[in-house]
Amino acid sequence: MDSNNNINRRKAIKTIALGSGALAMPKVELNDSTKELVPLKGNIKHSVCQWCFRDLPLETLAQEAKKMGLTGIDLVGAEGWDTLKKYGLISTMCYGDLEGIATRNLTQGWCDPQYHAELIKQYKRHIPMVADAGWTNLICFSGNRRGIDDKTGLQNCVEGLSEIIPLAEKHGVILQMELLNSKVDHNDYMCDNSEWGVALCKALGSPNFKLLYDIYHMQIMEGDVIHTIRENKEYYGHFHTAGVPGRNEINESQELYYPAIMEAIVASGFEGYVAQEFIPKERDNNGLDSLADAIRRCDV
Repeated sequence: MDSNNNINRRKAIKTIALGSGALAMPKVELNDSTKELVPLKGNIKHSVCQWCFRDLPLETLAQEAKKMGLTGIDLVGAEGWDTLKKYGLISTMCYGDLEGIATRNLTQGWCDPQYHAELIKQYKRHIPMVADAGWTNLICFSGNRRGIDDKTGLQNCVEGLSEIIPLAEKHGVILQMELLNSKVDHNDYMCDNSEWGVALCKALGSPNFKLLYDIYHMQIMEGDVIHTIRENKEYYGHFHTAGVPGRNEINESQELYYPAIMEAIVASGFEGYVAQEFIPKERDNNGLDSLADAIRRCDV
């Protein structure tokens, strides 16, 4: 995250509130001047990360997401699933419950064996929990290196994740390890490039383990976004967005052209979800105008 912005996911998940709202048709507000509601095209399954709109109760965010035509909301734990179901939304990328909050820790992950016992214990609870709720995607993290080299860290991940992947396969749950940058936001994070992440996917050899390709993070780490998506399409199970630099709106204030990236995602045959994970600078209407604009830009 940008050094000028003191908000990050680790802080935000501790302060997210829950709330309530009403159903609406799948449409997104085009702009402030016309207030015209335009149906989405249906090629992208849109979502949004809850923590980026932490000032809104989950119920209010669910209301607004439904009005815009979003499919669901990312990074909602079991404590919020009933709210999503109330509005016909999907938990598009799950956390488990708060008892297993260790699984939400970005720094203490699968690359370090000292955390395996707790992670295995909690994921063995969370996998059936996610499946019983009717969801599919469950996030996981490599954690920080702490002096562990990439080869050893990859093998540690294989050993730990192999303890839970058979259960994920049994329940139809897909574990998704997020690719994060280690240059700006998540110093020392191990799964910080596609090459390492794809190697882990190949080593595990399971359709129930994929990568969460965060476009913002990977633009910082490796660039070449569209080519990378095309080359590794079978290993990417989910996408996150944000503007680079700054992790703010995905408009002309930043360097990525999201319509072209979305076209590449659609052309790859991807059938999963694309979640907005930017922190809105524009705080009028609690950043919801920026969210509507982002959905419009990504709806190719």
